[in-house]
Amino acid sequence: MEATVAAPFSSFVTSTQNSSSSPCSLLLSRKNLGSVNLRFKSRLSVRASSTSDSVVTLLDYGAGNVRSIRNALRHLGFSIKDVQTPGDILNADRLIFPGVGAFAPAMDVLNKTGMGEALCTYIDNDRPFLGICLGLQLLFDSSEENGPVKGLGVIPGTVGRFDSSAGIRVPHIGWNALQVGKDSEILDDVGNRHVYFVHSYRAIPSNENKDWVSSTCHYGESFISSIRRGNVHAVQFHPEKSGEVGLSVLRRFLDPKSSSKQKPEEGKASKLAKRVIACLDVRTNDKGDLVVTKGDQYDVREQSNENEVRNLGKPVDLARQYYKDGADEISFLNITGFRDFPLGDLPMIHVLRYTSENVFVPLTVGGGIRDFTDATGRYYSSLEVAAEYFRSGADKISIGSDAVYAAEEFIKSGAKTGKSSLEQISRVYGNQAVVVSIDPRRVYVNDSDDVPYKVIRVTNPGPNGEEYAWYQCTVSGGREGRPIGAYELAKAVEELGAGEILLNCIDCDGQGKGFDTDLVKLISDSVGIPVIASSGAGTPEHFSEVFETTNASAALAAGIFHRKEVPIHSVKEHLLEKSIEVRM
Repeated sequence: MEATVAAPFSSFVTSTQNSSSSPCSLLLSRKNLGSVNLRFKSRLSVRASSTSDSVVTLLDYGAGNVRSIRNALRHLGFSIKDVQTPGDILNADRLIFPGVGAFAPAMDVLNKTGMGEALCTYIDNDRPFLGICLGLQLLFDSSEENGPVKGLGVIPGTVGRFDSSAGIRVPHIGWNALQVGKDSEILDDVGNRHVYFVHSYRAIPSNENKDWVSSTCHYGESFISSIRRGNVHAVQFHPEKSGEVGLSVLRRFLDPKSSSKQKPEEGKASKLAKRVIACLDVRTNDKGDLVVTKGDQYDVREQSNENEVRNLGKPVDLARQYYKDGADEISFLNITGFRDFPLGDLPMIHVLRYTSENVFVPLTVGGGIRDFTDATGRYYSSLEVAAEYFRSGADKISIGSDAVYAAEEFIKSGAKTGKSSLEQISRVYGNQAVVVSIDPRRVYVNDSDDVPYKVIRVTNPGPNGEEYAWYQCTVSGGREGRPIGAYELAKAVEELGAGEILLNCIDCDGQGKGFDTDLVKLISDSVGIPVIASSGAGTPEHFSEVFETTNASAALAAGIFHRKEVPIHSVKEHLLEKSIEVRM
């Protein structure tokens, strides 16, 4: 497997740019109308004549998961040239900028290396360019993210945070529809189909930038989902994570002549879809093989057959099959690794790398993401651990036990330390990259005042007729209870920087009797970030029930998919019959 090539300028800088002029505004102030900046003029005329039509130049500044775009490009038959110097930008035949991470650190890298000015020159000369996500946002005048921060200044306007007061959840995560405006070329195959977004900040269309806007998306309000002027394109969504529809967007940009002249059949996408997620619990069995397993209340061993670890398949093979079956995301949970040396868990890293070669939907990995010191006394930060998984193909990191401890300390002190894995990763990669996994168990009580935690009246009374319950959080795979409730934990981790909550329920896990809708409703009504319902799915009706009765943004299942009891497409067909929008 080819390793990701890190460019010399890829060190990730966390300082914020608050007052410096944008590279493009500086460039424009130094040039006469129609001229080219003299500093780079000679380089523009020395483009290598031997450049192959199958080579794509990639501007990777070393933040987050760009392995997915690399794999998508290779999947489409293209090879990659990494930017090493500003001249590599200017000499490119086609350039892709898959911006990931936060606005300020990205601009800091571009400014300090001269890449920003080279990029402005390249765009000003109408060279083929595709920006993705942050690669679109950086083209604007400025951003409010940890700012204001000056952008490249190519497009008029400011990038601001979504307004959660409109009742929407921030970050905007999931598969949404586009409203395509003027001829966009690269969006011709989208055909009212869903594409994948994951972001907290957006650019708003205005009179000043209307000539740039090629499509918008509605999420509380209309925001810019793509721009196009001449050969310059940029998209807010992730084509490399948007399945076959996204691959068609990349294909049209890279080789417009190869695109079909026949328009595809129109889809029915109209708004943000509910997500159906396949979860793979991964561990080594007693023979040392990495397998996907599943159990009841977290017990993954067979009751017979010498008490062996339950083996439901190979993780990479299952992930590929679920992608073909229509899973909107794939979540890997390593339930045995990371105990003493998280970065030594090479099998899981390889799983991510190989999966991302052929699976073009978001990948999440969880299990032991934390600070640690190895046997030699060397300290590793959670950022280093997370960075390795992002580079290996993960789009989101799931944090469990470590987030519980951080939340407990935050509630106790009332102050953020900034040192927890949750805070560190969120600050550098954005909260949309951090999922907190909550593993509570139901504890029945006779009265709502019996415990100092959030208590609710439950739908189904307890064994002794109790009408109330609270949800005690656990750590270490459900083996240890903690003095904190799921409600209190959810509120705390949102404040600390979580962008999404994966809500399990030990009582329902593996039972196939449905999600704990009391719990899901409690948490999804209490936070402003997306909530994924987990544990208990046994039929397609359980998915529609949780979406109809709670504010869950997604629902996750494992065993029923692994055992082929309920196919993913059956779940989605049922949801469509219930008028619940899903990606098909």
